[in-house]
Amino acid sequence: MTPGIQASFTKRFAGGPVIRVENLCTGGNGSTITVLFGPSGSGKTTMLRCLAGLERPEEGTIQFDGEIWFDSGMGKSVPVQRRNIGFVPQDYALFPHLNVADNIAYSLHGLAAMEKQSRVVETMRWLGLNGLEQRLPGELSGGQQQRVALARAVVRRPRLLLLDEPLSSLDTPTRQRLRGELRSLLLQLGIPTILVTHDQLEAAALGDQLVVLDQGRMLQTGPVADVINRPANLAVAAIVGTETVLLGHVTRVSDGLATVTVNGFELTALAESLPPGANAVHLCIRAEDVILLQNGGAPASARNRLSATVLALAPEGPLMRIELDCGFPLKALLTRQACDELALKAGASVVALIKAPHIHLISFNR
Repeated sequence: MTPGIQASFTKRFAGGPVIRVENLCTGGNGSTITVLFGPSGSGKTTMLRCLAGLERPEEGTIQFDGEIWFDSGMGKSVPVQRRNIGFVPQDYALFPHLNVADNIAYSLHGLAAMEKQSRVVETMRWLGLNGLEQRLPGELSGGQQQRVALARAVVRRPRLLLLDEPLSSLDTPTRQRLRGELRSLLLQLGIPTILVTHDQLEAAALGDQLVVLDQGRMLQTGPVADVINRPANLAVAAIVGTETVLLGHVTRVSDGLATVTVNGFELTALAESLPPGANAVHLCIRAEDVILLQNGGAPASARNRLSATVLALAPEGPLMRIELDCGFPLKALLTRQACDELALKAGASVVALIKAPHIHLISFNR
């Protein structure tokens, strides 16, 4: 038996996009959280609904723990109610006329009254909903509504949990606060989870495995940190928010390091991602991996030490995004305190440090 989701299928819409899922494998670890990530319209929700059985693909197969849920060749499609999944839609879909306890109990068809009540009480206690039993959804905060929707999905003890944009309907402060809480709850559940988001911070905070989609296709799959830090191509780099992408020329490869010329300047990067004989490359550098020092600052171990001029600073929540000119454009992301300590302002001269492992190379043919 192969654990987890194993799926390859195609879903078509008349006059619309084609969603192609190729070799999706989520693994069988009960604590694994797989994130379907990509821009709006990339096919994330359709993919999730096909896995749930709410949409039927035109061709392909979907299996979970070795059990066939869909097989176009066999003409088989297991209905959603027999897949034993928990599904939380984007808008939570709570019944406005039912109180919290009744919303949670709604999915427990066929259980004896005592067992149903016991499960509801246990789930509400675990999710911190005690005291809200008689409240209607309209009387709850966004975070409370989210927990009620999650409680309704897990109270029936599903084999798989599917969440569609679970934080998107919340205001920004609440969304930021609940990211860590939601991941903690999902890990406690021990149920394999697949969730959809178009928010990079949510993907990084919630997921173990990342599936990047665009225009109905899977572009890259892997551990979250690997995909974000080592995108497979420029399309993935753009989707995961790589701030600096430069065109370079490989001049030397030695001892696992590549020397790359960018606009007349030499940079050193790890050569592990380069195929033999690679010449033209794109260099990908994330803003948080750029370290800034005042001119004359203490020596550092970073191989790439660049003289830079600050072009502009822009606030980004608690951080500041800094645009630099190093003979080529470069972006950095620092705390406001670090900016104050460096006395950063437009026109200031600084030193930019970038460690070789923090420059990811994508080769291409000219």
